[in-house]
Amino acid sequence: MMRTSPIILLVLFVATPALHANPEFHRFIVKNSGRSVDCALCHVNRDGPEGTGPGQVGHLTPAELEKLGRARAALAPGMKPESPILNLFGNHIINSIGKQKFAELRLAPEQLAKTLPKDSDLDHDGIPDAQEYLDGTHPLMKSDGRPWLLFKNNLRTNLLQILLATGATVIGLFGLRHLLNGFAIAVNTDENDEDENKEQHP
Repeated sequence: MMRTSPIILLVLFVATPALHANPEFHRFIVKNSGRSVDCALCHVNRDGPEGTGPGQVGHLTPAELEKLGRARAALAPGMKPESPILNLFGNHIINSIGKQKFAELRLAPEQLAKTLPKDSDLDHDGIPDAQEYLDGTHPLMKSDGRPWLLFKNNLRTNLLQILLATGATVIGLFGLRHLLNGFAIAVNTDENDEDENKEQHP
């Protein structure tokens, strides 16, 4: 079996940017979310796959180019692509829907969110990856999300600790109040004893 030269693969990938550059998704995210979003949402390099920087096609080793070729051949879902130019979310998209469906969605990038698994939350921040795609927040950054959704998730996640801390505070304040009342009573008792002693021994 004849093997394709890594140099030929590199020339092929660089010469055919339309095969792997997907500005339709980027434009949709920016327009839909109103946020300034770069390619690092799905790609390793924030400037996208084209170029010679780390995580870009022109920087890949021959072994990485072969891996890229296999990832681009993952036409059906569940083929577990490991594209060296995509981050975990980008590879998750291709694994979930397949390269063929992804290519079809270039004509309707808003539909991508509906095709992603509903329970997928790669950064475990309580916001589904599909929602983060629509919101233009990073699905791999736990601190990046709509503030209200992050607040609700943090509240739900830490509810027990919040209740325990609140209970301890209330009990502490209740105990402090009684302690201060006890001191006040003790002081008043001492003052009364002194007044009685003065009356008995003028």
